[in-house]
Amino acid sequence: MRSALSDTTPPYPSSWKALSQGEQIRAELENACAPILERVFGYHFVRLGNLSSDINISSCPIKHVVNITEASHDKTSVRGISRELPLQQNSVDAFLLAAELDFAQDPHQILREVDRAITANGQLIIAGFNPYSLAGVLKYFPINKENLLHQGRFFTSARIKDWLQLLGFEIVEQENVMYSSLFANKRFLPGSKLQRFCKRYLPAFSSMYILVARKREIPLSTIKPKWTVKKPSFVAASARVGHPQTSDSKNVM
Repeated sequence: MRSALSDTTPPYPSSWKALSQGEQIRAELENACAPILERVFGYHFVRLGNLSSDINISSCPIKHVVNITEASHDKTSVRGISRELPLQQNSVDAFLLAAELDFAQDPHQILREVDRAITANGQLIIAGFNPYSLAGVLKYFPINKENLLHQGRFFTSARIKDWLQLLGFEIVEQENVMYSSLFANKRFLPGSKLQRFCKRYLPAFSSMYILVARKREIPLSTIKPKWTVKKPSFVAASARVGHPQTSDSKNVM
């Protein structure tokens, strides 16, 4: 298994248009995330990265949304680095990371920063590319070389789950999205019979997946001391008070 920490920084897409079929990918993610976002509550929502900032989250009840991007973007709220988030500890109720880990040099550090900034019971939504899909296989072939997906990392959902569980997150659900090569210029039909067949019978080979995790923290509770009552110890008296001890022996004059 390759190390999650890369020696070089992968090229980062400025928008979904930089990816082949990027607009369709964004639309599919929005449709899949809409029912998930309806169940996310709190006060502050952060979309991390250029791709996440383009995802429509209007179905989410949280109205205060902050977009954090490293480079200037038309939807940028705060410029910051994903591995060094300019956020206070336990200040964010929900995060959205759309393909943010796939184009990161150190995805572990990004998740550590998210873990630091998220509140207890806060929710984290991660969308990633599946290396076991047709797109994951074609990534290693010289097809559509200008497509930035060739530079993506493509981590498995099981590996992301393992990282999250080590940080104390509980995996709530997983959604599999799209069944397409993503490298060909041919557009796929989301509601086609092939898409429905693959979603029902071949979910593990989807082009992308969506993970929903919740931050769990076990509250500290004081350990009550166990009080024990010592039983009184009785010492046998040799004589009653006021009555001298008698002796069977006689005094010798």
